[in-house]
Amino acid sequence: MSDSNTTDFTNPSTFILLGIPGLETVHVWISIPFCTMYAIAILGNFTILFIVKMEPSLHRPMYYFLCMLAVTDLVLSTAAVPKMLSNFWFNSREIDFSACLTQMYFTLSLSVTQSGIFMAMALDRYVAICDPLRHSSILTNPVVAKIGLAVVLRSAMVVLPFPLLARQWPYCRTNIIPEPYCAHIAVVKLACADTRVSSYYGLFVLFCVMGLDVIFIALSYTQILRAIFRLPTKDARLKTLGTCGSHLSVSLAFYIPGLLSSLMYRFGQNVAVHFHVLIANMCILLPPMLNPIIYGVRTKQIRDRLLRLFTHKGA
Repeated sequence: MSDSNTTDFTNPSTFILLGIPGLETVHVWISIPFCTMYAIAILGNFTILFIVKMEPSLHRPMYYFLCMLAVTDLVLSTAAVPKMLSNFWFNSREIDFSACLTQMYFTLSLSVTQSGIFMAMALDRYVAICDPLRHSSILTNPVVAKIGLAVVLRSAMVVLPFPLLARQWPYCRTNIIPEPYCAHIAVVKLACADTRVSSYYGLFVLFCVMGLDVIFIALSYTQILRAIFRLPTKDARLKTLGTCGSHLSVSLAFYIPGLLSSLMYRFGQNVAVHFHVLIANMCILLPPMLNPIIYGVRTKQIRDRLLRLFTHKGA
């Protein structure tokens, strides 16, 4: 590695991605589950998109939001995982400075997009269960499209300050990033400047944007549960609750790893670096893989359409 990695320089043309520090000797073995999870994410989310497109009975708000989530998952995982795998397989560690900031922007903005889609899904479930007679008149196709556009625009605008700030800072210590992709916090730590503005803004996004999404989802499900327990029979309660199970499961799969990663970066100084990195990577790998599996297994309409597809091919 050149001396410029450890001596004075400003705004390097490239960064060096170490992969998973301390586990370099087993990168090839680590790549196997990473590649498997990425392949499942790609196959699963394309399958969801295909099934919803081909099945007219699924042309409803819940499944339109699911398609938005599938597209987001595909772009999010593709923004980071191929570079991780090229690092693990071919020792391709260099990434252009601008490409690094672009990758950082997309991974952050798409994560915020996911959170917004979960909030939109909670709204859909709330209206469907608490005001079912007006569901089709409230969540019309134009309204769903506007919600989707608002979620994307919010994410794009909220995350934009992160790469703009990172581009302005000098980098005079090192250009080595102890991650397999350009994670925001890892890049910030390399800057030779006061980065408190970015840290404070990161907390604002975490608590005042994604945190508000969580509060809205929690309030929606509080009202949903109240409506469910007012239903007359146990079977009706279980059936209605089952329609919400998939959404709750994918929401937990998204928020729990993200919360763990954020807390560890800020308060887990005694936690091994490679464990930090692995948890952060799970935020990129787990939700895109689990979302289509959970919806495919728990949603009867998708499961039945998938079985008909394979049965037809088998015949």
